[in-house]
Amino acid sequence: MMLGLHELAVLKKPVSMKPTRTLIADDHALVRAGIRALVEKIEGVEVVGEAGKGSEAIQLISKLHPDLVLLDITMPDGNGFDVLLHVQKHSPKTRVIVLTVHEASEYAIRALREGAAGFLPKSAASTELETAIHKVMKGDGYVSPETSQRTLLEYGKGTKKDMLESLSPRQREVLHLIAQGRTTKQIAQELLISVKTVETHRSQLMERLDIHDVAGLVRYAILVGLIDVE
Repeated sequence: MMLGLHELAVLKKPVSMKPTRTLIADDHALVRAGIRALVEKIEGVEVVGEAGKGSEAIQLISKLHPDLVLLDITMPDGNGFDVLLHVQKHSPKTRVIVLTVHEASEYAIRALREGAAGFLPKSAASTELETAIHKVMKGDGYVSPETSQRTLLEYGKGTKKDMLESLSPRQREVLHLIAQGRTTKQIAQELLISVKTVETHRSQLMERLDIHDVAGLVRYAILVGLIDVE
């Protein structure tokens, strides 16, 4: 059957993408208005709500389940970290970019650890906000260049230290001795265990830490401060 021009036009019409439904959470009305004005200029992004308190942000997230939250850290009645915790538990598909006056890497590290997908100081340019939104909504993370180098380094250290704490005391002993350059036989003698047991601990360490050679174990021990390098 031949299709008419109208039917062909319908078939060729591009499928419109759903807009990124965005919630703005900041305790200053003027700041929210400024962020809203910037966001509404970004193609494919729409603002579906605003919150001036942490508790209000939590209520709106539970109700709207937005795709994206632009979140201030310092707010009354529930701060940004409380909101992040709520998102992780009750709206895990929602992505969060922290927008804050706190540019110190410690804030970025905590925000990332508690589930934020991005961290941006309020002093950032509007073009950077647009870049951050696009990256985060594609599934990537984003940290402002102003804080990224130190933040990502410290964040990585913190994550790896958390992994260290999950090891058993014996596994830490074995890791420490491996990092000091002891052979398998020397470790067995020092800990009064068999060579086979040392090999088992080493294999478990590699599996737990997702490290696949002894050199990697040594680098890991140095990174988390298990041994000092002069």
